[in-house]
Amino acid sequence: MKLKMIKFIPLMLAALLFVGCSTTEKKVEEAAPVSEAAGETHKDMERSTRGGEASTSGAKASSGWTGHPLDDPSKLTSTRVIHFDFDRSEIKPEYKAIVIAHGEYLAQHPSQTVVIEGHCDERGTREYNIALGERRANAVKSLLLVQGATPGQLTTISYGEEQPVAMGSNETAWAQNRRAVFAY
Repeated sequence: MKLKMIKFIPLMLAALLFVGCSTTEKKVEEAAPVSEAAGETHKDMERSTRGGEASTSGAKASSGWTGHPLDDPSKLTSTRVIHFDFDRSEIKPEYKAIVIAHGEYLAQHPSQTVVIEGHCDERGTREYNIALGERRANAVKSLLLVQGATPGQLTTISYGEEQPVAMGSNETAWAQNRRAVFAY
């Protein structure tokens, strides 16, 4: 009898383990979705500005956006990265509406602050790229101020070539690295 019980115990343990695993999986599936925007990286932001996958976290099928207004995918403020031409700090026409939308948002929310990060590609000296990144961040800051943002809401920083989002020494990588980022 004891021999049969000893053989039965591993089967019981296996059954309990199997039941335990299926219950855990079910709990994970039932958990509320985590907002991707809260943990969004610069690479995710870059992908979203290049027409990558759209996130619907925070949206309900029958109602409007329920997440943070800055993350609403139907608003221009959900785009947090703009790109620049080689060796230029002028905001490209296709990005002006995005910067204007951020400026209007900041004007309507005076307690909101943002850091504007200026970035460059790897070409040029370190010193030159720091200065160019600063000019890019300041160009964005100037347009935000025109839209009603206050100087106290805005901080600029230049990373120059130090924080690339795309590795490589080709035009595709360089174009992705020439950018300004809205870091709320």
